[in-house]
Amino acid sequence: MLAALAGVNVVYGLGMLEMGVTLDFGQLVMDNEFAGMIKHVLNGIPVNDETLAVDVIHSVGPFKDFLGTKHTLKHRKSQSQPQLIDRRRRPKWEELGKTDIYERATAKAKEILETHQPDPLPDSVLSEIRMIIEDAEKELGVDKEK
Repeated sequence: MLAALAGVNVVYGLGMLEMGVTLDFGQLVMDNEFAGMIKHVLNGIPVNDETLAVDVIHSVGPFKDFLGTKHTLKHRKSQSQPQLIDRRRRPKWEELGKTDIYERATAKAKEILETHQPDPLPDSVLSEIRMIIEDAEKELGVDKEK
């Protein structure tokens, strides 16, 4: 978060463990979610009469429930929407298997690896990649016949 707030254009190390010696797909999925949350913050948080909801705070009063108000329901989608962080109460979390974030992230990584179908590259891109490889092979003296 600090690096992003400072304005860097690349955050390095997503999915890496052990000083970058190991890549962990579960960690990568978690880091992707965290990066999304950071990006949400970087997009700015609007502060105005509607988002401050002072009138709602006054009408609900202290020590009461704001979650059921129309205002909260209207604005909840503007909040970060993580998929791995489980914000349910403990009994519901236990009922659903008591998985921790790493277990959920690893399961998501396996699902992605098993089901993701990337869009094919256009022929022009494939041709350009092939030319880069052939130029590199010539420069390095690679004999393709071997």
